[in-house]
Amino acid sequence: MSYEVFDGHNDLAWYLREERDYSVASLNDPAVSPFTTMDQLAVGHVAAQYWSVYVHSSITGSHAVKATWEQIDAVQRFVTAYPERLQFARTAAEVRAARSAGRVASLMGVEGGQQIDESLAVLRSYARAGARYMTLTWSTTHSWADSATDEPQHGGLSEFGREVVAEMNRIGMIIDLSHVAPSVMHQSLDITTLPVLFTHSCAYGLNPHPRNIPDDVLDRVPDNGGVAMMTFVPSFVSNARRRWVEAGEQGTAPEVTVADVADHCDYVRERIGIDHIGLGGDICGVDELPTGLGDAGQYPNLFAELASRGWSETDLHRLGFANAMRVLEDHEEAYAAFLGSADREEAASARDRS
Repeated sequence: MSYEVFDGHNDLAWYLREERDYSVASLNDPAVSPFTTMDQLAVGHVAAQYWSVYVHSSITGSHAVKATWEQIDAVQRFVTAYPERLQFARTAAEVRAARSAGRVASLMGVEGGQQIDESLAVLRSYARAGARYMTLTWSTTHSWADSATDEPQHGGLSEFGREVVAEMNRIGMIIDLSHVAPSVMHQSLDITTLPVLFTHSCAYGLNPHPRNIPDDVLDRVPDNGGVAMMTFVPSFVSNARRRWVEAGEQGTAPEVTVADVADHCDYVRERIGIDHIGLGGDICGVDELPTGLGDAGQYPNLFAELASRGWSETDLHRLGFANAMRVLEDHEEAYAAFLGSADREEAASARDRS
């Protein structure tokens, strides 16, 4: 039995920037693109993918906006370059159409609130281009939100940060709470009227890495309707690997396996239920992945491990695809209204400037 995947986070676009000067040639050659090839996506039964349009937080201001548009352009170019394998999608309806055509539905997500340069207009421009979520921070605190892996400055969200969350609800852009401080997680859950995603995190209760989701946050996810998407980053998955990194990476790295990732899936399912768990591998975002999950073709290994632990076919379908799809569908009405009102908003903005 094969299970489709709607993955929350893949950094192929940044990999192309850093390693290939944005060339989209030969992306079916593992020597060129070792973590994500077109064949790997097929073997992995990836039916839909959020491609990250990430920008490192050392790039700020208007430079971050420019770099984000370069990332959006990279995704658009590689989707266009492989039309038999990939199909651009912004909406749930377009995801379904791509699946029906046998292509990977290709959506985008912005990974870091500094990429909007403190402008709701820039946020809206990304949403119109097809960026369906935004991770409120990356690994560093910025001017309106605290990161999980940096010193806090705002006690969570600033007043503008709260405006961002409300605006994302209004325009149907999914709030991604990976990377953010627990205070931001709680405050966002207090504000939002739509389900959230954690696009690439694991369970803090199983491994106390600051990038993982604390239990008191996980416990709020069912009431919100959101989904916690388990990631494959070794130090987020494994306690032993985290301690080895914290100790300075001396000697041989502890092995991280498919079973370790499955442990997080078990933990989250048992704590908050099967309807609130998904997968976000962070493939192409790290140099090494767990044994058995080393590229986009190896998702079936995780499903096989979970099946051996008694997960039903229905459970595995929800984990792999249905839960992430539901969150997208829950934003459909707001996003459609936003796209339909775009011309009116732009006209009003022009009147305000005149």
